[in-house]
Amino acid sequence: MTTALIIGGGIAGASAAYFLANRGVEVTVVDAGRHAASHVPSALINPVRGQSGGVDARALAGMALTWTLVQDLQNAGFAVPHGQGGVLRPLPDDRTRERFGRNLPPDLERRWLAPEESPVPLSPGWAHALWLPQGGWLDGAAFTRALLAASGAMVVREQAAGWTAHTVTLQASPTSPARSLTAHAVLHCGGSLGATLARETGTHRMGTLLTLDRAATHVPVSFGAYLAPSAVGGVLGATFEAPAPTWTEPGLPLASLGWLLGKGEALTDLGGVNVTGRWTGSRLSGLRVGRESDGVWRLSGLGSKGFLLGPLLARDLATQVAAAQETAPSP
Repeated sequence: MTTALIIGGGIAGASAAYFLANRGVEVTVVDAGRHAASHVPSALINPVRGQSGGVDARALAGMALTWTLVQDLQNAGFAVPHGQGGVLRPLPDDRTRERFGRNLPPDLERRWLAPEESPVPLSPGWAHALWLPQGGWLDGAAFTRALLAASGAMVVREQAAGWTAHTVTLQASPTSPARSLTAHAVLHCGGSLGATLARETGTHRMGTLLTLDRAATHVPVSFGAYLAPSAVGGVLGATFEAPAPTWTEPGLPLASLGWLLGKGEALTDLGGVNVTGRWTGSRLSGLRVGRESDGVWRLSGLGSKGFLLGPLLARDLATQVAAAQETAPSP
């Protein structure tokens, strides 16, 4: 049987494990469990990104696959809290609407609304609203856990100290003895922390969202910040700190949390909504996908598109990995 070792158990690694297992590959996931941005309590499934309205060429296929996986996992008995009820993008002026309109592909289902037609009561000052009925939100931690569990992968809760095309070296501490795992293929899906441990260059951005005692809106609303339901209330996110060359331990960005609350009030009335806590994660930008010169397969640098594109790219990568092993010699 073909075997694979995956470094990292976030959305990239969990998706890769799921699709490799579906192809009959025996998978082991090495994940230290120290930090996972994929455990965000409410992630937007939103194909229209940022304040320019950019749409990745793979966004519609990625969104469709993510929703299909959510349904498949729930049919298999896994709980994945989510809302597939649309995403609202309020826009401040005519120029922004024109910019969005130029970027929207013709096959993207959408509807332009006046602010008074919005399904969510908007704060004053918005000129237009873009309704995306195919979007929504999902619980990132539950989705990632369900993918891993459904894959049947063995999960090794240790840190990868080194790797080659066929071997991952584990070491609990600098003074403890190292041990190695061997497989036909090694995939590095380590994200922000994994890239830092591997001394790889990249763009890392630490972001924080606030957890709320109830959802401020029944569907996600996003422009500059976002409000969304969650499994146990709602969220207001996300404030992102200045880009950094490496992952750092999460801190409490007090200055930007005040900015975030102001952004939330600009979207809708937050009266009666209470902050219950915060969640912080670091995302890595600079997509790396495919087999690299060292023979290791990579899927990392998904940035803010982890739940939109991660499963799609992992499925394609799993196909390549499985095909490459048909003629490859044993490790």
